[in-house]
Amino acid sequence: MTRSSPRPAPAPQNAAQGTRGGGNAMALLVIASCQLMVVLDITIVNIALPHIQRSLDFSTTSLSWVVNAYTLTFGGLLLLGGRTGDILGRRRVFVAGVLLFALASLLGGFAQNSGQLLAARALQGVGGAIASPTSLALISTTFREGPERNRAFGVFAAVSAGGGAIGLLAGGVLVEWLNWRWVLFVNVPIGVLIALAAPRWIKESGRRPGHFDVTGALTSTAGMVLLVYGFIRAAQDGWRDPLTLASFAVAVLLLAGFVLVERRSRQPITPLHMFADRNRAGTYGIMLCLAAAMFGMFFFLTLFVQDVLDFSPLRAGLAFLPVSAVIAIGAGLASRFLPVYGPKPFMVGGGVLAAAGLAWLTLTDVHSTYAGSVLGPMLVFSLGMGMEFVSLTLMALSDVPVQESGAASGLLNATQQVGGSLGLSILVTVFGTASGNEAEKQLPRFLQQATPAERLRFRRTGELPPPWSDEVLTSGVSAAFVTAAVFALLAALIAVVAIQVRPSDLQRLQGR
Repeated sequence: MTRSSPRPAPAPQNAAQGTRGGGNAMALLVIASCQLMVVLDITIVNIALPHIQRSLDFSTTSLSWVVNAYTLTFGGLLLLGGRTGDILGRRRVFVAGVLLFALASLLGGFAQNSGQLLAARALQGVGGAIASPTSLALISTTFREGPERNRAFGVFAAVSAGGGAIGLLAGGVLVEWLNWRWVLFVNVPIGVLIALAAPRWIKESGRRPGHFDVTGALTSTAGMVLLVYGFIRAAQDGWRDPLTLASFAVAVLLLAGFVLVERRSRQPITPLHMFADRNRAGTYGIMLCLAAAMFGMFFFLTLFVQDVLDFSPLRAGLAFLPVSAVIAIGAGLASRFLPVYGPKPFMVGGGVLAAAGLAWLTLTDVHSTYAGSVLGPMLVFSLGMGMEFVSLTLMALSDVPVQESGAASGLLNATQQVGGSLGLSILVTVFGTASGNEAEKQLPRFLQQATPAERLRFRRTGELPPPWSDEVLTSGVSAAFVTAAVFALLAALIAVVAIQVRPSDLQRLQGR
């Protein structure tokens, strides 16, 4: 990193606690390493799912909870995690969250049955929810506003956006060379090193007077968990399922109660005045849409390259490696030119690029190849996401008092996780409808051409074999990408309508 000009350190309650030169670089390395560990865990398990299913006797339906147990607790508790750092001290809470994440990973790696693994995954989500918003807030208190903080946010955003692709690669390597348990064990030494390095390179933000908004934390967490669960169950059991409808109804009541509690609380877990700023409110809406598109892209492309293109776990992980590089390029461009043009052009342009890449992916079919049909649109999408994440991170924390930066960053992270979970559930529902319709078309062709052994297997499993199953999967994936492209385009439209960049915003970005 380029050194910033040394200035007298302001009081911790109203300004960043900067360190110099190599200290800043090491602090950023520690913070970014934590965020990478937390974010990549969302995707590193995806490639290992077939091996986990065979090892611990998961059913196909219950297997989805290996991912959902982590995502639900992570997204549901992020607001509480951000507030905890504000009150107890961010470095202290950061280290506690990292160690809890490492412990849960160790327990998950040793799991002997499905219940133990799901409990460990949920505990990982708790640790991630404590560490992730605190790590983002630590950037605000460690780096001075202006070019130095812009560069730090650029690195953080690139790690956040590229962690999914890195997780897919790491998962492929670990599963193919070792076994599925190492996708969890790998977090243990990383977490311990981060916890040991944090006290040396990161300054403590200090305890702040206040109390925990327990009622707000419980209603927001339970409401978001039930909302996500309702969409996930709708994808599996349909929109008329009584438990699906009940989940939505109770979620609405809890979230409405959360708003009422926050309006009356003297120290709310989420200060509602943050939404009064149109830029910040627009940022949360954009993140919600983009997370839905991003989670869908990784999930369905992983299925496509392994089931249709017949990639091995390692080869599938390598196929996503260019995503991380292009996201880093997009984040670097945005970080460099944000002080000149402001964040709005990158928010609009990033959304349009993401939508274009997803629209291009809708053209894939059973005859597609990786180089001819997957790589190009994936790179276009990744460039847009890299530009978006830097802009969104800066806008979400712009002009936020230091004592509320934990809550602001927690809300941004919660929006990303909940948006990803909700969006993926919607996309899975679209996928299921389209693939079901295609299966009805393929069934007569299968019955005409199948061997007696294939017909017998179909009666037992109800699943079409290749090449008919490839047609079914590709049809569903293409339909899901159409919806994902709509999400990305909606993000660009929100940026056009809601985001306003004032001269004072540019002056802050330029460090003036």
